[in-house]
Amino acid sequence: MTFYRITRRLGAILTALTLGACAAPAPAPLEIRSGVIEQINPTQIASNQHQGVGAVIGGLTGVGIGSLIGGGTGRDVAMVAGAVGGALVGNEVQKRNTQPIAGEQIIVRTTSGVLVVVTQAVGAPLRVGQKVFIQGYGESARVTAQ
Repeated sequence: MTFYRITRRLGAILTALTLGACAAPAPAPLEIRSGVIEQINPTQIASNQHQGVGAVIGGLTGVGIGSLIGGGTGRDVAMVAGAVGGALVGNEVQKRNTQPIAGEQIIVRTTSGVLVVVTQAVGAPLRVGQKVFIQGYGESARVTAQ
């Protein structure tokens, strides 16, 4: 099997893995609770971009560009160098564009008396003492004004 066929198959596998990693999880059933905001604390939320995607895309781009250079063994070397260089550049670009998001940690006392803490990106202005809905649960929970 030639190096060209191996890199084509490897590229197809990496593309399929990348697209599979981007697939959205199944939606959870929506649960809505009501309550009153007791406290709001500013916080930072880590970016939700998938780590490594920049390196994969950069590497595939490098292989594509490297395949346009030269012929024979020189092309093979250019493709490998392009893959390595593209992966390094793609990873650095992703690191620079992965900035934390301004968020709020909101503590809500539900009508049943339970305290619920929700961390979400800053959105519509909320204030302490405001009546709110808590939609969903777990990481997908969101606080919205009533």
